[in-house]
Amino acid sequence: MKVGIYPGSFDPVTCGHLDIIERAAKQVDFLIVAVLYNYQKGNGLFTVDERKEMLSAVTSHLDNVEIDSFSGLLVDYAKAKNTNLIIRGLRSGVDLEAEMQLAQMNKKLMLDIETIFLLTAPEHRFVSSSSVRELSLFQRLPEGIVPTYVEEQLKNKWNKR
Repeated sequence: MKVGIYPGSFDPVTCGHLDIIERAAKQVDFLIVAVLYNYQKGNGLFTVDERKEMLSAVTSHLDNVEIDSFSGLLVDYAKAKNTNLIIRGLRSGVDLEAEMQLAQMNKKLMLDIETIFLLTAPEHRFVSSSSVRELSLFQRLPEGIVPTYVEEQLKNKWNKR
């Protein structure tokens, strides 16, 4: 069984992330979408549990996708999950440069690890979670940037603040 891991912060999950998840799920028998708790960035707008819940809601139509979380090194998480396949999405050449460095370091740490890059659909190339957070704060989030469920969660989050 081929298991892949699609790691990220997903704060929040965007339509670009969902595009990669849906396409990656077709390439493997089982896909783990792993929310990273990044100690360098702190908690973010949403907690890890809130991000996992949003991801579960927007991927509920995919039978071979599991939502999980981790902290620490991705290669250690991959080893614990008995997989050597990482899937990453690319929006631009800037992403490629950063992702290549991560992939090469992961390869140095775990020789049999492989990273597959999927290009984001053109309509999502300009979307990032940080831009979504900022636009949603000012209630200027364009349609089709995040799944409807995530848009509702963003509104609820800002209304509580």
